[in-house]
Amino acid sequence: MIKKAAIGLRAHSGWAALVAIAGPASSPEVIARRRIEIADPKIRGSKQPFHAAEPMEFPDAQAYIEQCARSTERLAREALQAAIDGLDDRRSEAAGCGIILGSGRTLPGLEAILKSHALIHTAEGEFFRNALLEACKHCGLPVLGVKEKELFERGAAQLRTKVTELERRVQEMGKSVGPPWTQDQKYAALVAWMALGR
Repeated sequence: MIKKAAIGLRAHSGWAALVAIAGPASSPEVIARRRIEIADPKIRGSKQPFHAAEPMEFPDAQAYIEQCARSTERLAREALQAAIDGLDDRRSEAAGCGIILGSGRTLPGLEAILKSHALIHTAEGEFFRNALLEACKHCGLPVLGVKEKELFERGAAQLRTKVTELERRVQEMGKSVGPPWTQDQKYAALVAWMALGR
């Protein structure tokens, strides 16, 4: 029998933590965990593209960000498709994807971003999260985006449990796969669980 599965993602600069879970939403299990690389090492500075673009003349910065966006989107699509394909080996099928989102602050145009160090950091977070969102759509997966600061409260409400109980259960999920079971994996697992339970 094919199990329903969901993938959870938490992005960083140039990479993301990916956790796949499967089974009934009442008691899912972790079936895959990996780090996916979503910045092209052949493009200098691609792990922090807005930092790399900051000293450039604006037309060059614009072209550079576009080049990084194309390569990051391609890498995100390839990594997500590989994860989806890998679920077949576990007799599971991806039914959705959850992504940890930032605060949702609206960003100005590129020129204004490059003049503010704080905005550069925010833009880089959005850059990699947006590539993952685009990859999910490209792979035909329904996406659940959850702001990081709301994750456990929303998870507890959706899964009808207390936050403390949810934290315990997410911690327990890691036992089947062993370390590392860091905050990245826990958050990715929880947002996957929420996507599975939708």
